[in-house]
Amino acid sequence: MHSTALVGLQLFLLLLSLASPASSCTEQEEHSLLQFLTGLSQEAGLAVSWRNGTDCCKWEGITCNRDGGVTEVSLASKGLEGRISPHLAGLTGLLCVNLSHNSFSGGLPPELMYSRSIIVLDVSFSRLSGVLHEPPSSVTTTLPLQVLNISSNQFGAEFPSHTWKVMQNLVVLNASNNSFTGHILPSLCLSPSLAVLDLCYNQLSGGIPAALGDCSMLKVFKVGHNKLSGTLPVELFHATSLEHLSIPNNGLQGELDGANMVKLSNLVTLDLRENKFSGKIPGSIGQLKRLEELYLGNNNMSGEVPSTLSNCTRLMIIDLKINNFSGDLGRVNFSTLQNLTHLDVLRNNFSGIVPESIYSCSNLIALRVSLNHFHGEISPRIGNLHLSFLSLARNPFTNITKAFHVFNGFRNITTLIIAENFVNEMMPQDETLDGFRNLQYIHMADSALTGHLPVWLSKLRNLKVLKLSNNRLTGPMPSWINSLHSLFYLDVSNNSFAGQIPIALMEIPMLKDNTAAYLDPGHVELPLFWRNISRQYHFLTAFPTLLNLSINNFTGVIPSEIGQLKVLSELDFSSNKLYGLVPLSICNLTKLEVLDLSNNHLRGVIPAALESLHFLSALNISNNDLEGPVPTGGQLSTFPDSSFDGNPKLCGTMLIHQCSSVRAHPIYIISAKQPSVKVIFFIAFGLFFAVGVIYDQLVLYRYFG
Repeated sequence: MHSTALVGLQLFLLLLSLASPASSCTEQEEHSLLQFLTGLSQEAGLAVSWRNGTDCCKWEGITCNRDGGVTEVSLASKGLEGRISPHLAGLTGLLCVNLSHNSFSGGLPPELMYSRSIIVLDVSFSRLSGVLHEPPSSVTTTLPLQVLNISSNQFGAEFPSHTWKVMQNLVVLNASNNSFTGHILPSLCLSPSLAVLDLCYNQLSGGIPAALGDCSMLKVFKVGHNKLSGTLPVELFHATSLEHLSIPNNGLQGELDGANMVKLSNLVTLDLRENKFSGKIPGSIGQLKRLEELYLGNNNMSGEVPSTLSNCTRLMIIDLKINNFSGDLGRVNFSTLQNLTHLDVLRNNFSGIVPESIYSCSNLIALRVSLNHFHGEISPRIGNLHLSFLSLARNPFTNITKAFHVFNGFRNITTLIIAENFVNEMMPQDETLDGFRNLQYIHMADSALTGHLPVWLSKLRNLKVLKLSNNRLTGPMPSWINSLHSLFYLDVSNNSFAGQIPIALMEIPMLKDNTAAYLDPGHVELPLFWRNISRQYHFLTAFPTLLNLSINNFTGVIPSEIGQLKVLSELDFSSNKLYGLVPLSICNLTKLEVLDLSNNHLRGVIPAALESLHFLSALNISNNDLEGPVPTGGQLSTFPDSSFDGNPKLCGTMLIHQCSSVRAHPIYIISAKQPSVKVIFFIAFGLFFAVGVIYDQLVLYRYFG
């Protein structure tokens, strides 16, 4: 529980776990337990053990003392459903109740919460709801409860204001991940022994009460992900026992008070990210000698990082991302931070070179310096690190070939982000590059890189995400692309690739069946951002299955084998030189959410079977040479007319050209699930194509004559 102050409680729980009964439980206690069992709608086999007339001290989950009194009910993760019976409070010697990780309904009986015997009550992760009741009028003295864990339920409304006046023995209160509203109650500190207070992930508002400074034993204070406002009260720094101060994702503001911060000399974790703090990091931070984790990301802080940060030699994590820090990061001597594992300075205004002292941090596994003003070449010394995550994006680094020969020494690297760097340089083509075979994520977009897709990419059998958009890469899509067995996200848009779309693309295993991807979800050491800064991904499998070949020079027809990519969620072939029909097999992509075939030379009809794509939320087939009626079934009727613009031969209720007087020709309602009919379709189409101009005249007459 984070503290030696809880040793007494831990010792008590140990002795409780070693208790062994010498006699049978009483009839009254057996009755109370059976009443609890009766209240369950799903007892998950508990009744096999809990049988009337047998010694309840031997029942599953029950512990008794030597006098036969029930002291513990421990039924965590049993799959129980139904309501918690207040009859449990009839066990007058009950000390510990653990009903966590079940699926109860209703609320927490006040008889349990205000029991005159229970010391530990854990109902976390149990789907309880409702409100916490005020103590009954009969409760006038301090209760023995020391640990109350009601986290991860569905409790709402405000905390009962009088509860904490009768819980002055409370050591641990965890009410996180509920829907509590109102303010943080100053009366929480009426318990002089309170050591852990976790209220994060609720809807609490207002400020942090100054009275928390009276919690002289408080070691853990977590109130992140609420709606708090105001500043950090000076009185909070009087709680000098604090080891973990965590207030992320609120609306707190003001500058950090360096003079008072040093009073928290026991601080191990300081988490103030995602607030509105401003000003500089106080130089006095160097006096927090026990500090291991510093999170100041996503604020409005500025100025230079003080050199005194080097004095926090226990630091393991430094998160300064998305602020306005500036100057030379090299003011900090990172060589003194030998425990450092994560350094994130994303999107600031640092300049100069990446400090050489960083490369002395032998335990560093995640380094992100993206979106700053660092420059120069990548230092060979970075190869000394055992990085699994490296992000250098949007800095004017140069010499990509040298950089990749340095990266070639990374044996543990899984995430490499170098987008918007090495502008106008040539993609490294050296086939001897083979050192980073554990790579799962490569982002090399937006750099105007030239050359072909290099062969060394084909060696990355663990690669899941490949981003190469907005470069000047040329040549055909190589046939070895299907050797990337783990790839499920490929974006090569806005390049100059040419030739036909290779069948090899349709043979990438993870685009056909990505079930195996979830065996290794691709955990990343620092959150990745996709499409906007507010969307963070901690696992690569959170990315969509995507194939984007748009804005290139691909020619030929869309291969019918496209229908094999059954798990594809986004398909974009727009702005190429593709011709022929929209293949009926595309209708097999039942998980497709985005389909863009616009700005090509596609002809023929829109397959009516597209209406079976029930997840389709974005469709664009504009600026082609499509004809006939626009199908209106399923999702297709929900798309705007702009999705079909630039196809003058199309007609439909949402278009200028109506086709209400035209009876649909059978070939327009062919289903992709009727292979015998497809054969008839292609024969018929071939005949129409053979007669050329006559066919065109027939079509015009049929729809507009």
